[in-house]
Amino acid sequence: MRLLHTSDWHLGQSFMNHSREREHTALIDWLLEQVQVQQVDAVLIAGDIFDTGTPPSYARALYYRLIAELHRLNVALLLLGGNHDSVSVLGESLPLLQHLQTTVIASTGSAAQHLVTLPQRASGQPGCIVCALPFIRPRDVLHSQAGQSAQDKQRSLQAAIQDTYAQVYAAAQAQQAAHLQAHGVRLPIVATGHLTTVGASSNESVREIYVGALEAFPTTAFPPADYIALGHIHKPQKVGGLEHIRYSGSPIALGFDEARQTKEVLLVELGADGLSSVTPLPTPVCQALVSASGNLASLPATLSALAAQGTAEHPAWLEVTVQDDDYLPDLAPRIEAMVQDLPLEVLRVKRQRGTVTPGLWAEDAASLHELSPREVFARRLAQETLPAELEAALCARYDSLLATLHAGGAA
Repeated sequence: MRLLHTSDWHLGQSFMNHSREREHTALIDWLLEQVQVQQVDAVLIAGDIFDTGTPPSYARALYYRLIAELHRLNVALLLLGGNHDSVSVLGESLPLLQHLQTTVIASTGSAAQHLVTLPQRASGQPGCIVCALPFIRPRDVLHSQAGQSAQDKQRSLQAAIQDTYAQVYAAAQAQQAAHLQAHGVRLPIVATGHLTTVGASSNESVREIYVGALEAFPTTAFPPADYIALGHIHKPQKVGGLEHIRYSGSPIALGFDEARQTKEVLLVELGADGLSSVTPLPTPVCQALVSASGNLASLPATLSALAAQGTAEHPAWLEVTVQDDDYLPDLAPRIEAMVQDLPLEVLRVKRQRGTVTPGLWAEDAASLHELSPREVFARRLAQETLPAELEAALCARYDSLLATLHAGGAA
């Protein structure tokens, strides 16, 4: 059984007011080619298929194109909801998608609802059993209790998520045993998840999803599946150094801090004895993201060197951090003059001391849908001059209130 594990596509992302449509179109073309070359049986996307709960029309078109093309190739597709995804949007047209060999799990339900059998492409016979768990919202597994502290809420949420995994895995084991008895073949078990695990390395473009309630899910709390396909963290990595627990990472860079990462999808080979191999398949770079830092004297040479990564048709997107001269009020026009004849497009100018030059290239941080409530609070607090003790107390009080709201969402 050959499974292609990917996640965090963020279709419809507006990157500082720039569309990623061209990049995602190229990604789909490349993935369809790899499905053929690598003889893939099924594709699994572990959450954050869309960037927002109201994706633009072109993002939906790309989504349905992927579904239709994989169906044409007789390749099964399993889609899991992430914290960016809308349950209702992913829930559209489910009966139709089932006829197109596509299974969508948008939210948490009964254990039986999360059991998905993925077929082998050539024979149509079962290839593996998937404990298909999406992003688990606290309100779906937890009921608030009066008098709980923030620590109690965190422990309760972790226990509830662990229990959800245990129930689904037990159901998968029962199905595995029944298939073994009937056909004499052991089906490997794959588990999925869209969450932060202990020890995972994150990026600035990854939003916290259990603010004030769950910092990270322990690796030991996962069931002993043959392979665990995770999403949410954009950097590809093994979890705790374990070969069978993996973040595939996002297939394109979703922020300047990700630009130097080698983006990839994972080709997972499974057999009757479990996991055989995991092979990273590097994804092509369609749009260059580059960063430069220095003072106004050194930047021209740096920018000239970076120009090789862009073309006249598709300039490289540029972030500049100005050092030493960051007190000047007209940094943005100065930087724009430096790149005037280069295949570079300035998207963001930052000052070394932490402020961002306002103007056309300022990050669209004022767009509330791009910020978590905690980020909005932190940015507002940063505008005040307060004693450290008072600032810490306000942060603790805010986190406690936010945790209560998250845990009490279903009450």
